[in-house]
Amino acid sequence: MAMHLVTGAMGSLLPKLGELLMEEYNLHKRVKKDIELLQNELESIHYALIKVGEVPRHQLDKYVKLWADEIRDLSYNMEDIVDKFLVHVDGVGPHENAENFKGLTKKMIGMSKKGKSHHEIADAIKVFKVHLQEVAARHDRNKVDGIAPNPAKAIAIDPRVHALYTEATELVGIYGKSDQDLMSLLSFKTECGASSKSLKKVSIVGFGGLGKTTLARAVYEKIKCDFDCGAFVSVGQNPGVEKVLRDILVDLGNSRADVAILDERQLINKLCQFLENKRYLIIIDDLWDEELWKCINFAFSNRNNLGSRLITTTRIVSVSESCCSSADDSIYKMRPLSIEDSRRLFYKRIFHDDSGCPIQFEKVSQDILKKCDGVPLAIITIASVLASGQQIKPKCEWDTVLQSFGSGLIEDNSLEVMRRILALSYYDLPSHLKCCLLYLCIYPEDKRIDRDRLIWKWVAEGFIHHGNQGTSLFLLGLNYFNQLINRSLIQPIYDDIGNVEAFRVCDMVLDLICHLSHEENFVNVSNVTGDTMSSRSNVRRLSLQKRIEAHQARPLINCMSISQVRSITIFPPAIDIMPAMSGFEVLRVLDLSHCDLGESSSLQLNLKGVGQLIHLRYLGLGGTNISELPDEIGNLQFLEVLDLEFYYELHELPSTVCNLRRLICLHANICQVVPGVLENLILIEVLKTFIATSVSTVQELGNLARLRELGICFTDSSLALYEGFMHSLCKLHHIESLLINSHSRETSLELMDLLGECWVPPQHLRMFQSDMPSQLSTLRAWTNRDPSHLSNLSELSLMSVMEVQQEDLEIIGGLLALRRLCIKSTHQTQRLLVISADGYRCLVAFELDCGPAAQIMFEPGALPSAETVTFSLGMRVAKEDGNYGFDLGLQGNLLSLRRHVWVYIFCGGGSVGEAKEAKAAVRHALDAHPNHPRIYIDMFPRIAKGAHNDDLCD
Repeated sequence: MAMHLVTGAMGSLLPKLGELLMEEYNLHKRVKKDIELLQNELESIHYALIKVGEVPRHQLDKYVKLWADEIRDLSYNMEDIVDKFLVHVDGVGPHENAENFKGLTKKMIGMSKKGKSHHEIADAIKVFKVHLQEVAARHDRNKVDGIAPNPAKAIAIDPRVHALYTEATELVGIYGKSDQDLMSLLSFKTECGASSKSLKKVSIVGFGGLGKTTLARAVYEKIKCDFDCGAFVSVGQNPGVEKVLRDILVDLGNSRADVAILDERQLINKLCQFLENKRYLIIIDDLWDEELWKCINFAFSNRNNLGSRLITTTRIVSVSESCCSSADDSIYKMRPLSIEDSRRLFYKRIFHDDSGCPIQFEKVSQDILKKCDGVPLAIITIASVLASGQQIKPKCEWDTVLQSFGSGLIEDNSLEVMRRILALSYYDLPSHLKCCLLYLCIYPEDKRIDRDRLIWKWVAEGFIHHGNQGTSLFLLGLNYFNQLINRSLIQPIYDDIGNVEAFRVCDMVLDLICHLSHEENFVNVSNVTGDTMSSRSNVRRLSLQKRIEAHQARPLINCMSISQVRSITIFPPAIDIMPAMSGFEVLRVLDLSHCDLGESSSLQLNLKGVGQLIHLRYLGLGGTNISELPDEIGNLQFLEVLDLEFYYELHELPSTVCNLRRLICLHANICQVVPGVLENLILIEVLKTFIATSVSTVQELGNLARLRELGICFTDSSLALYEGFMHSLCKLHHIESLLINSHSRETSLELMDLLGECWVPPQHLRMFQSDMPSQLSTLRAWTNRDPSHLSNLSELSLMSVMEVQQEDLEIIGGLLALRRLCIKSTHQTQRLLVISADGYRCLVAFELDCGPAAQIMFEPGALPSAETVTFSLGMRVAKEDGNYGFDLGLQGNLLSLRRHVWVYIFCGGGSVGEAKEAKAAVRHALDAHPNHPRIYIDMFPRIAKGAHNDDLCD
């Protein structure tokens, strides 16, 4: 079970206590009995803590908060003790030389250590039980009977209600283009211009604070007079179907008394009857649940063809998709305000007009608006903090707000309202996602965060449910990540073909999670002043983000109990205050990525002592400039992720890596792996990129049955090496991504030929990249054998193809899932290659470079989804084939092209004048493109200024 924020380590502690009861640990019967009783007690406490986590912290009784905090800290401490026991016992296994005297001595020492560990765990269980009883006694003395919201507090008005009645002038800029776009979706005209009277549904989707409710209300007020009846109903998180249906009927004019006694079926029937012959406009605001929508939607199943409209608003993408299931329906994605509208809204709130602001506030206001990201709620909230009646707060307070925004430390009633609105999304999350979201506060504001590294950290922290036996924890974590995107809590960053590769956290959301994390002591963060560092000694996770003056930094670090820290992430500016590794006793995550630890570093920090971190699960050393890994890294027997990407100075992994039997991900630049290392890494899923130096090394790959991503580099063209690799590859049935590179000067076609002859790509293969010399006959062999095996291939990169023929392009065009294609031909003979309109329907990024020997033409309708296009033009071939105007079929074509187009013009055999003529013709065709993509044209050889006409001749 994954750990939950409020429950601390309880979720992971319970199964570990169960593990202690296994016979292999040979605990005394009395100790086992104590553990069983403790398990039962903790299970009931665990469920109580989960209920606590479902209630906003500000609504909890203070004694409940104290009780939950104490239990959480106890659970962390107990898990640390259990982990130490498991490490000591599991780490002392049988030795190879147990028969000789030295081996027998080691065995006796091991048994002695086990006996000592048994006594220690028995004593720890007793102490833990006493502490638990003391906490329970205090809880009982204070007579806290429940965990419901504190009844003594007045019930606050739902902050969303204010948005319903905010006048349009107060949110200047949110309507303008936004309501025009929404009105066009609600239009009665079809794309062909014909009138449509069918019921149309539009769902407005976006994260909290963007103004969905306000926009829906504005449109409702603007057009409701065109309908026979209308209703605007706010749903919320836990409304119940019957309540929503009753609210709609009442808003439509029915008496509440008439509908109060009706059940769900009767309410649906009554609503259907009421709307049967009416043209209606209904807004269902703030939907959170797909199942709720499905029940509500039964009332609108009778499409009366009178031009009715139904609008929903939601923060959750999957809910909006459920609301818009037919072809007539539309999803409207909310966009942030423009810079100009943000400025006008901000100034109007502070200065009471939009004439501008005093010059001394211009720079700080620009910086504040940048953090607000065009979110109306953030703009109004921060403006309310800075406005004080008819007075403007002094600039020093503006600077304080700017520095504190995103750290969760600003204390103001207006900000508290904003946080509570956003917190609705947080408390709606399943328990396993809450800690995943709050973990994001380890990153600085505006940070571009790599998706995969974050998920691997979640795995190492124990946030991911184990699920079914054999299920990849990373893939489960990917589902968690996608749910956070789906709920609009993080902002995805896409690569050039639409895959999510990274993300960022909106400053407003970061402020919320930092605030919640600070309350729960979940992560301790250092910023530029060190103010966000908790004074509590029981620090569990530490993020050092910015440089702090030495006289401030050391006292902060020294006052903490480093021995309890489970996770430390250090960003380059803060590396000077890195605590000594000897102080960490239960560290699970150590991330020093991009911190300079090399010989040229003034810090001269190395990794000596890393072998003592025996609990470590994640070690991030990418870009640290260390020339070698110490052999003691082999002591990290629980290590799951070793991230060495951008580690350019490292050329060889130590042989002790073979001891890392629990390793799941080894991400490196090109490194040599000595024989005997890979065969032990049987749990590994990601391995890239290593140098294949021997037949025995590539044969060891065959043992890695769980491998999903593989990057391999060959330094010689040995047939035996290739055959050994092929033999192993055929055993890897879970491969999704395969990258094959060559650093050999002497290369051959043998490996790619073997791939075509011997390997059947698994159906889940999504990426294949190679710079090895190849014939496209390999691809033909795969498709001829069974085309379905490439049905999920979305990225294909072949950078050293001997020849591209028209037949090959037709085959590639038939790969239905292909989104990126990159092919470079080295020995082209076919002079004309035509990209037809029949294939490449999903291709987003197209690159085909056939050098000077061919020209590429595009049929009308070719590449209908391509956003980036790169291709080559052989100038001499084009002219010899009669294409004197260098017409490539670009005009009126490639209508999705919106990012860039890159053209390589090979001018050999022509004059400077002809080269310039070709360049001008291509640019003229591209300049006329309606989407105005960025245009790059490279000439080979380059045209020098003042060149003579014969400068380009062969």
